[in-house]
Amino acid sequence: MIEFEDVTKRYPDGTVAVDNLSLRIPSGQITVFVGPSGCGKTTSLRMINRTIERTGGRISIDGEDINTKDAVTLRRGIGYVIQHAGLFPHKTVVDNVATVPKLLGWDKRKTRATAMELLERVGLDLKLAERYPAQLSGGQQQRVGVARALAADPAVMLMDEPFSAVDPIVRNQLQEELLRLQRDIGKTIVFVTHDIDEAIKLGDNVAVLRTGGKLAQFAPPAELLANPVDDFVESFIGKDRGYRALTFVTADDLRLSDVPAELTVAEDGTPVGWLNGSDQLEPVGATFHRGDSLRAAMDAVLTSPVGKGVCVDDSGKAVGVVGYETLAERLRS
Repeated sequence: MIEFEDVTKRYPDGTVAVDNLSLRIPSGQITVFVGPSGCGKTTSLRMINRTIERTGGRISIDGEDINTKDAVTLRRGIGYVIQHAGLFPHKTVVDNVATVPKLLGWDKRKTRATAMELLERVGLDLKLAERYPAQLSGGQQQRVGVARALAADPAVMLMDEPFSAVDPIVRNQLQEELLRLQRDIGKTIVFVTHDIDEAIKLGDNVAVLRTGGKLAQFAPPAELLANPVDDFVESFIGKDRGYRALTFVTADDLRLSDVPAELTVAEDGTPVGWLNGSDQLEPVGATFHRGDSLRAAMDAVLTSPVGKGVCVDDSGKAVGVVGYETLAERLRS
């Protein structure tokens, strides 16, 4: 557990970036700091590994004050992922990942084996191992950054807006990859973002900070959406918080209709498109799975040209459709 106790960061000119911040970050979970520019979320994150030193209060990891350790030693035991990955341009991908193990004195065989294993774990083709960062896409660079942060198997990982510099499609892929990794490794992750949707998707807990570095609310995403503590939190979450709350309602028991004749499917049953009456196909729109949220089901309905969302199984085969009325009925229940 990481604990902030009345932590303050005040700069020499009198500016207060973080103001008496107190909260407990649970072990083995993702905690997201979110808020407007100037709210102190990155400063709070960087005080954990002492790349910024606090001016008041106490920060501890598993009960031990972080200031009792040498700062460099502390940082080597904490994974750190930043925007644009921050890779060494003159080192190959595998050597970038191996940076901390080498500093810790691991032997070459163990270091390289660990680096290669991590590249595979974060979803990178091992053929990229000998390339340089400039030869990778932005999404690939971010995956290398995550692998490097994991290389020494740290208990704590800090992630400072790591996905904000990539396009929406890649960003979604990286978010899903992080959630998959977290299910496997169970790290204590502190994640900074300015995007409330990203915070709600990734966070087990969300800390909303207000301008001036004060904590506005700290809660699991579902509670945050259902019960914002004040007008600031409510306005930051946005007026569509009810729609966002559907993320936490499962579509498992949603009543499906049979696949209609106007939905054209391929030989393997995957949806191809909707017939529009003139033998031309219109796009299917988004699809969803039984295990997805009602938000995913609603997205499928809203993006369908005929107002019917297509449910698919794990192989991509269409297993049924749902329309507005059935979805509304489920929302009312």
